[in-house]
Amino acid sequence: MKLIKIATLGTLALSIAGLSACNNMMPTKTPATKAPMHSQSTASMNVVQIAQSNADFSLLVEALQAAGLAGALTDTSASYTILAPTNAAFVQALQETGMTKAELFANKPLLTKILTYHVLKGNTPVYQKHVRPGNYTMLSNDTLVITPQGRLMDENGRTTKILKTDIAASNGVIHVIDRVLLPK
Repeated sequence: MKLIKIATLGTLALSIAGLSACNNMMPTKTPATKAPMHSQSTASMNVVQIAQSNADFSLLVEALQAAGLAGALTDTSASYTILAPTNAAFVQALQETGMTKAELFANKPLLTKILTYHVLKGNTPVYQKHVRPGNYTMLSNDTLVITPQGRLMDENGRTTKILKTDIAASNGVIHVIDRVLLPK
Protein backbone atom coordinates (compact mmCIF):
# COMPACT_ATOMS: atom_id res chain seq x y z
CA MET A 1 0.00 0.00 0.00
CA LYS A 2 2.83 2.41 0.87
CA LEU A 3 4.62 1.59 -2.42
CA ILE A 4 1.47 2.33 -4.42
CA LYS A 5 1.08 5.65 -2.61
CA ILE A 6 4.69 6.56 -3.33
CA ALA A 7 4.36 5.63 -7.00
CA THR A 8 1.18 7.67 -7.28
CA LEU A 9 2.84 10.56 -5.48
CA GLY A 10 5.84 10.36 -7.82
CA THR A 11 3.52 10.61 -10.72
CA LEU A 12 1.91 13.62 -9.08
CA ALA A 13 5.24 15.42 -8.63
CA LEU A 14 6.19 14.87 -12.24
CA SER A 15 2.88 16.28 -13.33
CA ILE A 16 3.45 19.50 -11.49
CA ALA A 17 6.82 20.23 -13.01
CA GLY A 18 6.47 18.88 -16.51
CA LEU A 19 4.16 21.27 -18.23
CA SER A 20 6.42 24.30 -18.31
CA ALA A 21 9.03 22.73 -20.51
CA CYS A 22 6.77 21.47 -23.27
CA ASN A 23 6.55 24.48 -25.58
CA ASN A 24 8.05 22.79 -28.61
CA MET A 25 4.84 21.17 -29.90
CA MET A 26 2.20 23.24 -31.60
CA PRO A 27 -0.83 21.25 -32.76
CA THR A 28 -3.43 22.80 -35.06
CA LYS A 29 -6.38 24.12 -33.05
CA THR A 30 -6.48 26.63 -30.19
CA PRO A 31 -8.16 25.23 -27.06
CA ALA A 32 -10.96 27.12 -25.39
CA THR A 33 -9.70 28.67 -22.17
CA LYS A 34 -10.65 31.55 -19.99
CA ALA A 35 -9.48 35.03 -20.91
CA PRO A 36 -5.76 35.64 -20.46
CA MET A 37 -4.58 37.50 -17.42
CA HIS A 38 -1.85 40.01 -18.25
CA SER A 39 -0.14 42.05 -15.60
CA GLN A 40 2.54 44.66 -16.05
CA SER A 41 3.67 44.09 -12.47
CA THR A 42 4.31 40.36 -12.96
CA ALA A 43 6.41 40.76 -16.11
CA SER A 44 9.35 41.99 -14.03
CA MET A 45 9.16 38.97 -11.68
CA ASN A 46 10.38 35.45 -12.47
CA VAL A 47 7.99 32.48 -12.35
CA VAL A 48 8.95 31.60 -8.76
CA GLN A 49 8.49 35.18 -7.54
CA ILE A 50 5.02 35.27 -9.10
CA ALA A 51 4.11 32.02 -7.35
CA GLN A 52 5.52 33.35 -4.06
CA SER A 53 3.46 36.53 -4.40
CA ASN A 54 0.17 34.62 -4.63
CA ALA A 55 -1.09 32.83 -1.50
CA ASP A 56 -3.00 30.33 -3.67
CA PHE A 57 0.35 28.90 -4.83
CA SER A 58 1.87 28.40 -1.36
CA LEU A 59 1.83 24.59 -1.67
CA LEU A 60 3.42 24.78 -5.12
CA VAL A 61 6.17 27.02 -3.72
CA GLU A 62 6.72 24.61 -0.80
CA ALA A 63 6.90 21.69 -3.24
CA LEU A 64 9.42 23.49 -5.47
CA GLN A 65 11.58 24.25 -2.45
CA ALA A 66 11.32 20.68 -1.11
CA ALA A 67 12.35 19.29 -4.51
CA GLY A 68 15.20 21.80 -4.84
CA LEU A 69 13.72 23.25 -8.05
CA ALA A 70 12.94 26.81 -6.95
CA GLY A 71 16.46 28.04 -7.70
CA ALA A 72 16.50 26.57 -11.21
CA LEU A 73 13.18 28.23 -12.05
CA THR A 74 14.56 31.67 -11.15
CA ASP A 75 17.10 31.43 -13.99
CA THR A 76 16.50 34.42 -16.26
CA SER A 77 18.59 32.95 -19.09
CA ALA A 78 15.92 30.26 -19.52
CA SER A 79 12.29 30.59 -20.53
CA TYR A 80 9.62 28.39 -18.95
CA THR A 81 6.01 27.51 -19.63
CA ILE A 82 4.56 26.48 -16.29
CA LEU A 83 1.24 24.81 -15.53
CA ALA A 84 0.71 25.92 -11.95
CA PRO A 85 -1.73 23.95 -9.78
CA THR A 86 -3.54 25.86 -7.05
CA ASN A 87 -3.50 24.90 -3.37
CA ALA A 88 -6.93 23.30 -3.83
CA ALA A 89 -5.47 21.17 -6.63
CA PHE A 90 -2.69 19.94 -4.31
CA VAL A 91 -5.17 19.13 -1.55
CA GLN A 92 -7.29 17.17 -4.04
CA ALA A 93 -4.20 15.26 -5.28
CA LEU A 94 -3.15 14.36 -1.75
CA GLN A 95 -6.65 13.07 -1.01
CA GLU A 96 -6.71 11.15 -4.30
CA THR A 97 -3.34 9.46 -3.64
CA GLY A 98 -3.87 8.95 0.09
CA MET A 99 -0.54 10.62 0.82
CA THR A 100 0.19 13.34 3.31
CA LYS A 101 1.99 16.50 2.33
CA ALA A 102 4.93 15.43 4.50
CA GLU A 103 5.15 12.05 2.70
CA LEU A 104 5.05 13.66 -0.73
CA PHE A 105 7.53 16.42 0.06
CA ALA A 106 9.95 13.97 1.71
CA ASN A 107 10.11 11.85 -1.46
CA LYS A 108 12.31 14.13 -3.56
CA PRO A 109 12.53 11.87 -6.66
CA LEU A 110 8.76 11.48 -6.85
CA LEU A 111 8.11 15.16 -6.11
CA THR A 112 10.62 16.22 -8.76
CA LYS A 113 8.99 13.92 -11.33
CA ILE A 114 5.55 15.37 -10.60
CA LEU A 115 6.75 18.96 -10.67
CA THR A 116 8.69 18.58 -13.91
CA TYR A 117 5.50 17.17 -15.47
CA HIS A 118 4.10 20.69 -15.09
CA VAL A 119 6.79 22.35 -17.20
CA LEU A 120 6.70 22.30 -21.01
CA LYS A 121 9.89 21.21 -22.69
CA GLY A 122 11.38 23.93 -24.86
CA ASN A 123 13.21 27.25 -24.85
CA THR A 124 10.43 29.72 -25.57
CA PRO A 125 7.32 30.41 -23.50
CA VAL A 126 4.07 29.08 -24.92
CA TYR A 127 1.19 31.53 -24.66
CA GLN A 128 -2.44 30.47 -24.96
CA LYS A 129 -2.72 31.67 -28.58
CA HIS A 130 0.04 29.20 -29.58
CA VAL A 131 -1.42 26.13 -27.91
CA ARG A 132 -3.10 23.55 -30.12
CA PRO A 133 -4.68 20.17 -29.37
CA GLY A 134 -2.18 17.34 -29.44
CA ASN A 135 0.63 15.69 -27.50
CA TYR A 136 3.21 17.75 -25.61
CA THR A 137 6.47 16.55 -24.13
CA MET A 138 7.05 17.80 -20.63
CA LEU A 139 10.35 18.49 -18.87
CA SER A 140 9.90 15.11 -17.17
CA ASN A 141 9.92 13.53 -20.68
CA ASP A 142 6.36 12.35 -20.10
CA THR A 143 3.48 13.21 -22.43
CA LEU A 144 0.61 15.61 -21.76
CA VAL A 145 -2.39 15.82 -24.10
CA ILE A 146 -4.30 18.98 -24.94
CA THR A 147 -7.80 17.87 -25.94
CA PRO A 148 -9.84 19.55 -28.71
CA GLN A 149 -11.97 20.98 -25.87
CA GLY A 150 -8.92 22.77 -24.45
CA ARG A 151 -8.46 20.54 -21.41
CA LEU A 152 -5.22 18.99 -20.25
CA MET A 153 -5.18 15.21 -19.98
CA ASP A 154 -2.41 13.51 -18.03
CA GLU A 155 -1.03 10.04 -18.72
CA ASN A 156 -3.62 8.53 -16.38
CA GLY A 157 -6.55 9.94 -18.40
CA ARG A 158 -7.38 12.56 -15.74
CA THR A 159 -8.47 15.92 -17.17
CA THR A 160 -7.64 19.37 -15.87
CA LYS A 161 -9.09 22.80 -16.58
CA ILE A 162 -6.97 25.84 -17.27
CA LEU A 163 -8.26 28.56 -14.95
CA LYS A 164 -6.07 31.48 -16.10
CA THR A 165 -3.63 31.84 -18.95
CA ASP A 166 -0.71 33.99 -19.99
CA ILE A 167 0.59 35.32 -16.68
CA ALA A 168 3.80 36.81 -18.05
CA ALA A 169 7.04 36.50 -16.08
CA SER A 170 10.56 37.74 -16.79
CA ASN A 171 11.57 34.16 -17.59
CA GLY A 172 8.43 32.63 -19.06
CA VAL A 173 4.70 32.32 -18.66
CA ILE A 174 2.36 30.70 -16.13
CA HIS A 175 -0.98 29.05 -16.80
CA VAL A 176 -3.08 28.26 -13.70
CA ILE A 177 -4.69 24.82 -13.53
CA ASP A 178 -7.27 23.26 -11.19
CA ARG A 179 -5.69 19.82 -10.80
CA VAL A 180 -2.24 18.36 -10.26
CA LEU A 181 -1.15 16.45 -13.35
CA LEU A 182 0.09 12.92 -12.75
CA PRO A 183 2.38 11.02 -15.11
CA LYS A 184 2.17 7.21 -15.23
